Amino acid sequence: MKNPNPRHAFRNAIAIGVVCLIFGAPSVSLAWGPGGHMMTAQIAFARLNPHAKAQVKMLLAIPINPAAVSAKSKDFVGASHWADDLRSIPAFDFLKPLHFIDKSFSTDGTALPAIVAPNIVTALRDNVKILKTSTNQNARAQALRLIIHFVGDIHQPLHCTDRVSSALPGGDHGGNLVTIKIPGPNGNLRSINLHSYWDGGLESFPKGGLAPQFLPPPLSTIPPAAAAATTGNPASDPAIKLNDPFNFSGWANESFSLAKSVAYNGVSNGMEPSSAYKTKGIKVTRKRAAWGGYRLAALLNSIWP
Repeated sequence: MKNPNPRHAFRNAIAIGVVCLIFGAPSVSLAWGPGGHMMTAQIAFARLNPHAKAQVKMLLAIPINPAAVSAKSKDFVGASHWADDLRSIPAFDFLKPLHFIDKSFSTDGTALPAIVAPNIVTALRDNVKILKTSTNQNARAQALRLIIHFVGDIHQPLHCTDRVSSALPGGDHGGNLVTIKIPGPNGNLRSINLHSYWDGGLESFPKGGLAPQFLPPPLSTIPPAAAAATTGNPASDPAIKLNDPFNFSGWANESFSLAKSVAYNGVSNGMEPSSAYKTKGIKVTRKRAAWGGYRLAALLNSIWP
């Protein structure tokens, strides 16, 4: 999940207030929701070699801080949402900027802010280095959990972009400040921000619990969702480049392009996305979840051949 960048908070404060007054105040999303992360992890785990599986099992069994949170996710699929499980713990606020990268674009000529580091690309590089070279097993265990999560995040298009405009010169935080309308359980339209909509695979991913617990979806819902993601998106696609499993900048650039061409295309504040938009968006999110799983497996298999 993507957390708004504090450096933009002042410039966008008035705009946020206007959006909330007009459209209500949908919650701000921090990446894939837990369902999407678990799908990616499910796909990856099935492709790990025996050595990688043994190393993963050993590291995930370590009760790293916060132990109470880590104890709930000792398996690979559960560990995929560990980094989001920490979001209510102030001691781990330093992780929040690492879930995304603000690659900005503008449609009205507004000046683009510089890309800020650290970000998800630098975080993946740093944690891969820790996993490969550190002699501290707790540090390696944390790095593994973060890698599992961040590989999922970087494949969510709206985690790698920030649309700036004269109305929002500090950016819209990857669609967090774009409010759309979608049908609710009772058939009436409800408000949701664009980023959250994509976090949930445009309502197609397994659903977890509501705030403040944000419980993950049942494990039984993940294998069929993962199968739906891989159907039509085979690992044999040469565009995935499984022989280059550390190309984090390349993955971010893919997501940036998809955000501009698909996620932001044809939607604006207050509107209900068309059925064609939803169909295309679901296709993209499933493909990205599958590619993230294939690449995560390739990365870990490369570290532990």
